[in-house]
Amino acid sequence: MSDGNFSAHPGGAFPAEQFEAHRDHLRAVAFRMLGSASEADDAVQEAWLRLHRSGTDEVANLGGWLTTVVSRVCLDMLRSRGSRREVPLDQPDRPEPGSTDPRDVPESAALLADSVGVAMLVVLDTLAPAERLAFVLHDLFAVPFDEIAPIVERSPAATRQLASRARRRIQGATAPRADLMRRRRLVDAFLAASREGRFDDLLALLDPDVVLRADDVAVATARAGAAHGTPALAHELHGPHSVAKVFDGRAQAARTVLVDGMPGAAWAPGGRPRTVFAFTIEDDAIVEIEVVSDPGQLAALEVTFPDAG
Repeated sequence: MSDGNFSAHPGGAFPAEQFEAHRDHLRAVAFRMLGSASEADDAVQEAWLRLHRSGTDEVANLGGWLTTVVSRVCLDMLRSRGSRREVPLDQPDRPEPGSTDPRDVPESAALLADSVGVAMLVVLDTLAPAERLAFVLHDLFAVPFDEIAPIVERSPAATRQLASRARRRIQGATAPRADLMRRRRLVDAFLAASREGRFDDLLALLDPDVVLRADDVAVATARAGAAHGTPALAHELHGPHSVAKVFDGRAQAARTVLVDGMPGAAWAPGGRPRTVFAFTIEDDAIVEIEVVSDPGQLAALEVTFPDAG
């Protein structure tokens, strides 16, 4: 296991000072990926070794290159865990609940306290490795999806779905019951306004920067069944008017469900989801709607039907 000190290196081929300038960031990324200070140090050590073997002649953006390498190492480590033990809450690498004082936790663990609490770590441990990586890199470190996509070997659109799915699961597991009920009421209101063709009420529920995203199957199905003159679903729509037009007078058979633990909607004839609408809600407004009809994507979603009322 590494002691985190990279001041020495074989052969002197690479200036260690350049690596040291990125070490804290790399440890932060690795720790949020792995939830373990010792494993994070091992991942950073592996990045150092790969950098030393590769050299820097072809590296234009050293920070980005190192982040990518550490992310790939962490992804391999997460996958290798497989069915092995979950990291226990009382592991020394984990910060104590409610503790944000670096004196109370190991140095690397303190890096996590500012943005990821123990509750989130518990949920992160339940995510698939690619979901966890996409969420951590995008939501916590603002790495664009087109840069994450090659790491998880998916398209940028599929990578966005990974992060969205992870985000919903984390929010659903950590949100207070009152917040979940508030979100469900907003989804209920949206579906009712959609069914009844209350366009102004739809607009009132949508954020000014709302975006709607739909997969290929959803777009093709909607276009095939759309009546002449009916606004067609598109892969991506922006703005409340464009989004509201798609839903105005529709959603007749949709019902409120939980999508990865968060209130959403589904068209589910016979109790089998055929199309799922995943909502992202912030400040009592809908900021994103993800329409999923692709069977492979549907299979990855956890869709549950709450009891009526």
